Amino acid sequence: MGNELIVHFEDQMAIHKISDTIVGLFPQSVDRPIVVVCIGTDRSTGDALGPLTGSLLQEKGLNLFHVFGTLDEPVHAMNLENILNDIEANYSYPFIIGIDACLGRMTSIGDIKVNAGPVKPGAGVHKKLPEVGHASITGIVNIAGHMEFVVLQNTRLSLVMKMAKQISAGILEADRICFQRSMFQRIGFNMDNKRSAK
Repeated sequence: MGNELIVHFEDQMAIHKISDTIVGLFPQSVDRPIVVVCIGTDRSTGDALGPLTGSLLQEKGLNLFHVFGTLDEPVHAMNLENILNDIEANYSYPFIIGIDACLGRMTSIGDIKVNAGPVKPGAGVHKKLPEVGHASITGIVNIAGHMEFVVLQNTRLSLVMKMAKQISAGILEADRICFQRSMFQRIGFNMDNKRSAK
């Protein structure tokens, strides 16, 4: 996999493609904390992709990754900067994945994009907010062009929920892979120590 993926949520291999691309974007050192920031609000159907994804991740449980942004505690325009400051203060050199909904062409609705580089929250509704992440996952939930706030409000929850399930499943698989990698590295480290002690 390269550093960019575009996959429709109905693709049967979507979960594995998302997972593989995410893992390919990570730093080689698994000791670096990985933080997933799920941006959006439950007050707008289209903008609920991030909080829905965060809640699904929280419910399933993660081995290594840390999640910010759920339905109960969303990360949105009003608190985004403070959340990012808290992450930088509490995690040493974190690798951040930003997740957000976005608008696009009619033919792209349902597409999930995984990229190197940050997500730009608020761009679709002309808000200036801090960029988020060393990597980004965005889901195209509706059509861009005009009256973006109304479009987001009138996005089908069914679509957003299905996309959130695919994204969260891909992240969970990436978390599992990284956890296994971490365990193998620790075993290798211990074995090397034992060899050198002889």
